[in-house]
Amino acid sequence: MKFCFSTLFVKNLEESVQFYHEIIGLPIKGRLQPNPNLEIAFLGDDEAQIELIHESGKDTIDIGKDISWAFAVNSVEEMYQFVKTKNITILSEIIEPMPSVKFFFIEDPNGMKIQIVTNHKPL
Repeated sequence: MKFCFSTLFVKNLEESVQFYHEIIGLPIKGRLQPNPNLEIAFLGDDEAQIELIHESGKDTIDIGKDISWAFAVNSVEEMYQFVKTKNITILSEIIEPMPSVKFFFIEDPNGMKIQIVTNHKPL
């Protein structure tokens, strides 16, 4: 397994991108707006990235609930079957937002949301 990216919901995307780019020094990999209420920015390098997400109308950010860690695997389906045999809370079914990307979420023993993903290609 390989660590992919960390996701953080933010109150203000521009301010957050500026901080991580200008203060922390992370390169901006890309930005997208999948719908009018959602903006996403990826920062980092090819080894590790952060994903900043701004959702219109979301005024409160709870770091305990609004962050997830993603880990890459060769087969999401095999990993899904594997975690079903363990005492692990599965938070979602397998999701396929594009033909080349599949993922699902589980919960670690501390309640942290973990994303298991295949074919992640940084922007």
